[in-house]
Amino acid sequence: MLDRLLGRAALKERIEELEDEKESLQAQLEAESERRSEAVRDKQEAEQRVNELEDRIIELEDRVERLGGEDGGPEFRGRRDLRGERRERVVALLDSIESTEEGVLTAYVPNDPPEDVREAFGDRAPLVERAAPCLVVRDREGLLSAALRPPNPPAAFEAWDSTVQVDREWLAPTGRYALAVVRADLFALGVYEAEMGEGPQPERVHFEGFESDVKGKHSKGGFSQDRFERRRESQITEHLQKCQRALEGVEAEHVFVVGEGTLLDEFDADATAAVDATGKPEAALDDAHDTFWTVPLSLL
Repeated sequence: MLDRLLGRAALKERIEELEDEKESLQAQLEAESERRSEAVRDKQEAEQRVNELEDRIIELEDRVERLGGEDGGPEFRGRRDLRGERRERVVALLDSIESTEEGVLTAYVPNDPPEDVREAFGDRAPLVERAAPCLVVRDREGLLSAALRPPNPPAAFEAWDSTVQVDREWLAPTGRYALAVVRADLFALGVYEAEMGEGPQPERVHFEGFESDVKGKHSKGGFSQDRFERRRESQITEHLQKCQRALEGVEAEHVFVVGEGTLLDEFDADATAAVDATGKPEAALDDAHDTFWTVPLSLL
């Protein structure tokens, strides 16, 4: 009676309703968390299977190349594409290696291997040339002998030390960085925070993208083709200027630009790479980001 007079009954009923709603939402949250865990496990298993299939394809391609070759030179002991957890394991392994004083060579080779690198690899030096541009690591006994192609490469260098001289940012996402995809008719930009993601997968904290109306290839000849090509080039120029303006305001420690190889020189970036990124802007960005941070590994 007193509760009704003071209005407590309605409040108590409302509290009970909210408690029931809270329990329902908590159950939904737990179910969603379980679904996410299962999705993560499924994704990891799928990535592992993809890695295994890609390794097998590369091995078979190498075998075909060996069978078709006539020079009888040295061959790679194995080749792998490193992404996600596999890339993280290799980076951690390189960081953990310790040897005697000046027992390990680390060098970044943009093209032709310098004399010191050739001497260190001996009869297997031609493999370094085939793998270039690459980061090579080799100990004096030859137990460790590998080449990696870093997405964010350093300047050329050579160093003998007791440890492998590798910065994580050469091979894997670090800090806050931006990655942009540029095609003649498309632009997509993502800003990522490596420390915020789950495991090796950084979190994208910003996205923008657009498509431009650029004419396709002209199949006819003559004056009309020349006029068509001039118009198309003008449209591409306007598109690239729009892409450059979009990149001007980006706040990031590093900026990477990927996409059509013929367009990359138009951009000031820490690193560039030609990639085949198809689809709409966001799909193209996801595809290009995965491709850019995939590190080819060659065992020499």
